[in-house]
Amino acid sequence: MRYVDPHVSLIRPVRPRTPGECEDCVAVGSRWVHLRMCRTCGKVVCCDSSPMRHARTHALTAGHPIVRSLEPGENWS
Repeated sequence: MRYVDPHVSLIRPVRPRTPGECEDCVAVGSRWVHLRMCRTCGKVVCCDSSPMRHARTHALTAGHPIVRSLEPGENWS
């Protein structure tokens, strides 16, 4: 039997809502290290190396666990 990750069904064809900035960091006046884009809704959030770790918070609160790197030269999810 072949395993299929149940999260794959959450991936949508989205575009970054706020290219170049973490919208949650901007809202609270914080800084970020690296940016990630939610593959379900397109929200741009900061990585776990950033002080506020908004990508993790978004995954837990919105139930959107798959992100894509928005860093130049990176092409991973």
